[in-house]
Amino acid sequence: MTDWLGPEEWSAVMLSLKVALWATLGALVPGVFVAYALARWRFPGKQIINGLVHLPLILPPVATGYLLLISFGTQGIFGSLLAEAGIVFAFRWTGAALAAAVMAFPLLVRAVRMSIEAMDPKLEQAAQTLGASKLWIFVTVTIPLILPGILAGAVLAFAKAMGEFGATITFVSNIPGQTQTLPSAIYSFLQVPGGENAALQLVGVSIFVAMTALLLSEYIGRRLAQWVSAS
Repeated sequence: MTDWLGPEEWSAVMLSLKVALWATLGALVPGVFVAYALARWRFPGKQIINGLVHLPLILPPVATGYLLLISFGTQGIFGSLLAEAGIVFAFRWTGAALAAAVMAFPLLVRAVRMSIEAMDPKLEQAAQTLGASKLWIFVTVTIPLILPGILAGAVLAFAKAMGEFGATITFVSNIPGQTQTLPSAIYSFLQVPGGENAALQLVGVSIFVAMTALLLSEYIGRRLAQWVSAS
């Protein structure tokens, strides 16, 4: 692949994989927690939280990127405080990961929430009657039963992070070798004469990565479903 792709294209591919991986990992734990809270808990403002979680699906990605910029930029509300601690997101690959995680978060939450709502709550109640704590029930009963949903959500989040463009380019710009991901590189090549072939190559890489992730998740999902049903 290194012979097929040039240094700039290869850099965009590797950065996209890096950004998508960290975005998925960063969204995973809070995503499962929020999904469980929305599926099982009753609390004031639940619908507002639900709306905020799904807001990135409704807002234009550029608007989400701008909100991230004014919040986590070096002069932003949170960004200025983080900058004093040496943590900078704006115009860095970490900012691309943050933007991708924000955009992928609703998809992860929806997939996990649907899995939790499909699970029989009597299984958790039975464990509770045996004296197990809520945390222990969550770890030993809930998590194993919703593993296929978590996997599906993680794959959706990874795919969304790989393809994120609007929020990313608004928040971290399109700097080759630093913040230029696959979609940004494709866009850049399409803006210059003769760049169509390079753009097409990157589109092919995107399809390959997406299909590989999908097929792998299907295989792991079936194995997990078999393990859950046998246990």
